[in-house]
Amino acid sequence: MLALGFVATGVGIAGVILPGLPGTVFLIIGLWAFSRSSARFQMWLFNHPRFGAPLRAWHAHRVIPVRAKVAAVAMMVVSQAMVTVWVAGDAAMAADWTVPAVSAAVLALVASWIVTRPSRAPDPV
Repeated sequence: MLALGFVATGVGIAGVILPGLPGTVFLIIGLWAFSRSSARFQMWLFNHPRFGAPLRAWHAHRVIPVRAKVAAVAMMVVSQAMVTVWVAGDAAMAADWTVPAVSAAVLALVASWIVTRPSRAPDPV
């Protein structure tokens, strides 16, 4: 779990820097993995000056920022297009619609779950 935490955190940090790679999702996975393996790294990530606020918002209110939602759904659309083009370009698989259909169904379910999460924490009363 510690190794998963480091890998997910590394990909999450890369996602903050690289366009098209959602960082928040990987940072959440890293935080979860650290919560199972290292309290020290969990608290480091949870209290990080740059990454801590979105992770605390997720932990407290299950908030996914709009920018992260857009990036995640956009990457799902790109991935689905790549799968569809790959299947259509392979003569042996061109008649088989199951791979693109199943991947589209799974991605649509995941995208709908992401989009329905709140985008910001509720105002304190």
